Amino acid sequence: MVQLTKIYTKGGDGGKTSLGNGSRVDKYDLRVEAYGTVDEANAAIGLARLETDALADAMLGRIQNDLFDLGADLCRPMPDIGDDEALRIQPTQVQRLEDEIDGMNAMLAPLSSFVLPGGTPTAAALHLARTVVRRAERLTVQLSVDTRVSETAVQYLNRLSDHLFVLARYVNDQGKGDVLWVPGANR
Repeated sequence: MVQLTKIYTKGGDGGKTSLGNGSRVDKYDLRVEAYGTVDEANAAIGLARLETDALADAMLGRIQNDLFDLGADLCRPMPDIGDDEALRIQPTQVQRLEDEIDGMNAMLAPLSSFVLPGGTPTAAALHLARTVVRRAERLTVQLSVDTRVSETAVQYLNRLSDHLFVLARYVNDQGKGDVLWVPGANR
């Protein structure tokens, strides 16, 4: 368990930060960008939770905890060989998202167009969180070009954005409150 007794260390005052393995990198390092964006997504989900029902709140609470696991995963470089004792996102966490997506999606009417972010404040907040997750996914994939990154971490981010999309539809009166795109409507 983590125990924080001092919040500021002054260790980052020079523009460097420590990764989970103790190595120091620039604060603008792609790895830091990736897990920092995961943290941003977590904060956006926290805002969305302010207005959710018990079912959605429970799902989002689990997701927020998973996102801390994901941040721990991304902040610790994967070893080239050998055992890895670092906290890593697990396939069971991806599977849980898939199961929840399938359960919610079964209650929704099929879409006839793309959905615009909105409807209810909660749905709009979930769409915002979804776009931040997509950015985290892009950064994580970019990171994986030059260094090993857990494939499950990338899968989790991909599934999470889908989950947040379906959840936004679910909280929009099970899709009845969705705002649909009308191509060329304002020409």
